[in-house]
Amino acid sequence: MDAGADGLEQLAGELRERLVRSAGEQGGDAAARVAALVEREGALLSEAERAALRRLVTERTLGLGPLEPLLADPDVEEVMVNGPGRVYVERRGMIEPTDVAFGSERELRHAIERILAPLGRRVDEAEPLCDARLADGSRVNVVLPPLALDGPLLTIRRFRSGGLGPDDLVACGTLDAALCVLLGACVRARLTILVSGGTGSGKTTTLGALSSFIPDGERIVTIEDAAELRLRQPHVVRLEARPASLEGRGEVTIRRLVRNALRMRPDRIVVGEVRGGEALDMLSAMASGHDGSLSTVHAGSPEQALRRVETLALMADVALPHAAIRELVAGAIDLVVHQRRERDGRRRIVAVSEVLRNADPARPGMATRELFTLRGERPRWRAPLPDELTARLAPPGGAGEPA
Repeated sequence: MDAGADGLEQLAGELRERLVRSAGEQGGDAAARVAALVEREGALLSEAERAALRRLVTERTLGLGPLEPLLADPDVEEVMVNGPGRVYVERRGMIEPTDVAFGSERELRHAIERILAPLGRRVDEAEPLCDARLADGSRVNVVLPPLALDGPLLTIRRFRSGGLGPDDLVACGTLDAALCVLLGACVRARLTILVSGGTGSGKTTTLGALSSFIPDGERIVTIEDAAELRLRQPHVVRLEARPASLEGRGEVTIRRLVRNALRMRPDRIVVGEVRGGEALDMLSAMASGHDGSLSTVHAGSPEQALRRVETLALMADVALPHAAIRELVAGAIDLVVHQRRERDGRRRIVAVSEVLRNADPARPGMATRELFTLRGERPRWRAPLPDELTARLAPPGGAGEPA
């Protein structure tokens, strides 16, 4: 008997429904029940067809259904489900449609439940938004109707377990080789660096690569909303924020973790992303002895990054004047590394600026001095590097001056 691909898909859906209906009546191993049902109902199928049917039923019953092949593809960086009938993926920085689809909204909701249930999270019409992190570090976002007008939305950002080091970023064109040498010297010299860029520009990847330059003998505390960083130094303490429970209790914010980190004797503090009032606590820490820290922020340029950090610091509900916040930003951050995703999907560091105090007394606060820009395919340097910056790099002459 030749069932064909469409026939197997339909039969798999029917068998899954039967397994779901009988879930409370049967015990034993779920995989064994799937195999027994397939053997019984697919007796006329060939061995290859029965194997394919077992795989389909298992995916729909125990796994993530039609998403399983996408998540098994190492080239897929992100999976975007726009309702039951439309699934897109990102490969090499480019979004493309797939021929994958869920059979119904109910099937999609079952897949979402299977993702969230092991994490102790729940999403429903009363609480239709959810962020979560899978065991492998991948980030999950769910939006349900009535907020999502065309059916449930599911976004999975894949986690690269090995991460990318500085040499990998140079090899793939994200980072200029001479700039890599300079940034490595800046990290070792304990300059505080802010990585800026848009969504999906690769900020966290660059943050992890820059963190690799931190010497092994230092104690590093990482603070993230959803843990993605995998630093390779031996003395790393990882903290992750916690959302409120279903009862609305137990929330631990990034801001609380930043404050707590100051009591943990850190040599460096690495904040995955600044997006709220924790900016003020982070700036205060950076300006009061915790130099050499690293973080990221959403922004369109180095100048916008500083203004955004200033705005976020004002969200801390502390009655500080704008001029004081600007002075704090100028004194806390040394460099801004700006990253962009190009139209062809490449992620590239396109600007590096030094942060200065504004010398004009009529306009106190911060200013930037461009050190590196990428115009088209040509890197452009400020030559020579400013004397103050060169003097801070250690060991003396370790970074050199870009050729």
